Amino acid sequence: MRVSWEEALSLIVERIISIQKEDGVDAFAVYGGGSLTNEEAYLLGKFARVALKTRHIDYNGRFCMSAAAAAMNDAFGLDRGLTNPLSDIPLAQTIILAGTNIAECQPTLMPYFYEAKKNGAFIIVVDPRETKTAALADLHLPLKPGTDAALAVGIGKVLLDEGFIDETFVRERTVGFTEWKQHIEAVKMDEIARVTDVPAEKIRLAARKYGEAADAIVLTARGLEQQADGYAAVRHWMNVVLATGKIGRPGSGFGSITGQGNGQGGREHGQKADQLPGYRSIEHPEHRRYIANIWGISPDELPRKGVSAYEMMQKIGAGEITGLLVMGSNPVVSSPNAAFVAKALQKLKFLVVADMFLSETAELADLVLPVSSYLEDEGTVTNVEGRVCFRPAARKRPGGVKHDWEILCAIAHKLGKGRCFSFTSAEEIFNELRLASRGGKADYYGVTYERLRRERVYWPCPDPHHPGTPRLFTERFAHPDGKARFAVLPFWMDKEETDERYPLYLTTGRVLAHYLSGTQTRRSPALAARQPEATVEIHPRTAKRYGIGPGMLVRIETRRGAAVVRSRYNDQIREDTIFVPFHWSGLQQINNVTSDELDPHCRMPAFKRCAARVRPVVDLGRN
Repeated sequence: MRVSWEEALSLIVERIISIQKEDGVDAFAVYGGGSLTNEEAYLLGKFARVALKTRHIDYNGRFCMSAAAAAMNDAFGLDRGLTNPLSDIPLAQTIILAGTNIAECQPTLMPYFYEAKKNGAFIIVVDPRETKTAALADLHLPLKPGTDAALAVGIGKVLLDEGFIDETFVRERTVGFTEWKQHIEAVKMDEIARVTDVPAEKIRLAARKYGEAADAIVLTARGLEQQADGYAAVRHWMNVVLATGKIGRPGSGFGSITGQGNGQGGREHGQKADQLPGYRSIEHPEHRRYIANIWGISPDELPRKGVSAYEMMQKIGAGEITGLLVMGSNPVVSSPNAAFVAKALQKLKFLVVADMFLSETAELADLVLPVSSYLEDEGTVTNVEGRVCFRPAARKRPGGVKHDWEILCAIAHKLGKGRCFSFTSAEEIFNELRLASRGGKADYYGVTYERLRRERVYWPCPDPHHPGTPRLFTERFAHPDGKARFAVLPFWMDKEETDERYPLYLTTGRVLAHYLSGTQTRRSPALAARQPEATVEIHPRTAKRYGIGPGMLVRIETRRGAAVVRSRYNDQIREDTIFVPFHWSGLQQINNVTSDELDPHCRMPAFKRCAARVRPVVDLGRN
């Protein structure tokens, strides 16, 4: 039934108070999203820690950028999607695209790669499938799913053995090269070839093309990062970049392509479990003091770090978290082992969802709050380059709808925290964000709405007269000593393996017509018509072995459950691998069966590899 906003807000506050009184302050949690504006993401983090005083806040970006973000922070001292502006891509002589299908997942970036190709760039694609991006490549390395770390180590081995190391750069600007060298010298190329199922000569060719290039760029994305060792895989590619000195100048750098509307800005200002605004650490005493002062509270009042997004769901399942606010996310579809997540959410004493659509998560809610869309919101987002962009409202919001930030302020007022949430516009929130980020790694202090109405500004931008920083690490890295760090990590870890019962590798991803959990795109007639249902890409020989014809319904089973989708023959995918997009719910929901194994470094789930089996659906009711 419909209720008034006053009734809804009063109910939320009543339930927050009762849950925290009965079950503890941390029993009420907040789950955010990478599509929120910078202002909304900032305010959500402040709301959780000041209004609710809970340590339990995280967001769906944990499933997107967490491996690369953690790796960049550890290797470079700072996490920004690209170390270079996009305009540097056509300047590179060699480009490595590792686990990224840009043509379908970020198609607006493709002109940069077409221009690079026109300029003579040699493009290498690392992917188990021959995607539309791989079709652009000069060299495609169709590795076995989940072996990305080993392939990057193999590239590093060839670069070391064949003399492509930039010794001056390594000596002056890095730490840990000697240990890395000793580690790599012990690696055998035949072992790398066996693990990855990529011929050693192809790996050598890729390494030589990268090593010989005067300027080269390595770009990664979810195919490599959504693994139980995604952090290690990214660090191994960073080792390659550092060993050759191909970073910090035009046409040379490293990047991880973001997958959400504000995937960069959404992870900078406080909606992560361990983070405060400006990319500050919630456990660092000086960082806590600085932010507490901005927020007008004592550092002792700030909660400590919480747990990752999926671990929050596990705590909900265990009854440790009993109330949840979800804003800008649909975890029932986007989470790994999503059937478990749906069951866990139904155990909550109170679930409130703020969304513009009745998503699968909203359908489980006790209360759904209608919010404005991006077309009706004024605010800022930060793109993959680290460039802050102003997004004006294109139209007025409908009646009865509120902005996300208005909802947070209204709840905070009713909780007696109105003094800290007296904002009347997105610009006022941004101005406080600027102060909160000042002196941090993601420093926005020099960025103002007035300036953004004229130009887009790269952070860090520490004062209003600073031009911004399009290209990072030209002279020093962001660690206190100015040097980047090599990493000595294994190139293989125990993962879910195939066997006689589950003989195939299942990998997941996106398709051109749909976006993330599909909450928006499945409701678009034009986009839904392009791809109305999920399909399983399967090699014809594999399909015939299991009696599966083209267009047949297929039951995909893993150790966690089953999904039913229609078959699509693809003779450019590995015969031991099947691919299913994750945008659908119901019987087609592939995330019901994906692995919930978490990367120990960043808590990224292993979406991109699990063991599966397939069979044709003869009778949907009995299968």
